[in-house]
Amino acid sequence: MSLFRNFFSVGAWTLVSRVFGLVRDALMAAVLGVGPAADAFNAAFRFPNLFRRLFAEGAFNTAFVPMFSGALEQQGEEGAKLLASRIMSWLLAMLVVVTILVEVFMPQIMVAFVPGFVDDKEKFDLTVMLTRIMFPYLACMSLMAAYGAILNSLRRFFAAAFAPVLLNIVNISALIPLATFWVQDPKGATFWVAIATMLGGIAQLWLVWVAIERTGFRPAFRLPRFDAEVRRFWVLAIPAILAGGITQINIFVGTIIASGADSTISILSYADRLYQLPLGIIGIAIGTVLLPELSRHLKGGRETEALATQEQSLFISMLLTMPAAAALIGMSEPIVRLLFERGAFDALATKQTAEALVAFSAGLPAYVLIRVLQPGFFAREDTVTPTIFAGVSVAVNIGISLLLFPSMFHVGIAIATAVSSWVNVVMLGATLAIRGHFSLPKNQWWGHIMIVLVSAMMGLTLLVLADQGAQHLTSGVPLWRQALVVFALIAYGVVFYFTLIHFTGTQRVGTLLRRLRRSR
Repeated sequence: MSLFRNFFSVGAWTLVSRVFGLVRDALMAAVLGVGPAADAFNAAFRFPNLFRRLFAEGAFNTAFVPMFSGALEQQGEEGAKLLASRIMSWLLAMLVVVTILVEVFMPQIMVAFVPGFVDDKEKFDLTVMLTRIMFPYLACMSLMAAYGAILNSLRRFFAAAFAPVLLNIVNISALIPLATFWVQDPKGATFWVAIATMLGGIAQLWLVWVAIERTGFRPAFRLPRFDAEVRRFWVLAIPAILAGGITQINIFVGTIIASGADSTISILSYADRLYQLPLGIIGIAIGTVLLPELSRHLKGGRETEALATQEQSLFISMLLTMPAAAALIGMSEPIVRLLFERGAFDALATKQTAEALVAFSAGLPAYVLIRVLQPGFFAREDTVTPTIFAGVSVAVNIGISLLLFPSMFHVGIAIATAVSSWVNVVMLGATLAIRGHFSLPKNQWWGHIMIVLVSAMMGLTLLVLADQGAQHLTSGVPLWRQALVVFALIAYGVVFYFTLIHFTGTQRVGTLLRRLRRSR
């Protein structure tokens, strides 16, 4: 299957997951709004996600995927299976220890994580309870991510891409009756949504476990032993743990800062989920496919193919990400109002969430570019350089957050996230170019410039059209009419963008379709 088809295969299932996720978030906004219960739930859900990104999506994947792909190329399936078994035994042992310690010392940890909640005993106690319910979700998601890394390295992308859909389906099943009967009891609703989140994590793990069983690649867990390959794994993983740890410190500090103002954590969470839609469809899809693909090319000595793969990844990511960012900026308030403004989520919450969304969206291309550029280091088993760059970007993020939060609150934190991400992109791209591991021909530079210009034109056009049709997009307008106008504007933006992209020669639509149909 071609690189383009792999991207779109993973991206299509991620789109399905994100659509279900938007339904879940709309129901959650109606039930919880942006009040104390919503802050408690979002803080509690964020906590295990920090550790998941550290142990699974961070250190484990960035160190494991190049080693596993190399073992497939050089030792065959049996050697790769034995390697996975030894390394995953260490992952499981770490998860058990961390889960036990965190569950025991949860109140003390929450004092450091959300200090702004401490003076509100009811809100703080609710956060502790919800976090205790959801923290075992970490183990489910970490093992799911590890199994997914093996499947992706085998170029079997379906199960890992579809698994998040199950989480959203389980959460929606819990939220529908809550939205119907318990809108007046947000605190009670958080308890059931937390349980549903745990059940969704178990369902995701079950799905990828079944997929691994069918491949015959399920690693056998054993007592962890420190042999040469495990030692090599930790040599690669420890810098990645530091990089992941630095990133999580960034989120950790952001949560601490945000806990100092009511509703800020919830506002940022809702805005985050909206820009995560294109980030998930494009960035995660590209990152999922690109790292194992690059690793196999490099392990096989195919440097030219590796460079071409990264160039294609950069182009397709910008082709799709820039217009998405422009559309979110141009239509932020109508989109937030359509999806969330009902029940406990009022017009003020819409305005504040839209403000954060604009700032986050300015960094959307950077978030995706990081996922395109980092594999250029990880596939070459260099986890130290991205760690240093992550540290610099986090320092920038924290500095800007502390500077802007007193006057701009949620918007200040979102701006800091966007700026620091662009700083990271510049450092990653410049270093790869200096090392000769990445370059763009002149004709591709012109293509990227055209993508930026056309996207800006489209975003400005959508902003003007949304302003002209404001009477159909304000609070109180029937939901069906808002949806009709928003979807009409999005459809217009898609046609506008791809028409100009086609006729400027940046990307002929026919060529793009042929790439998607190509099997190899």
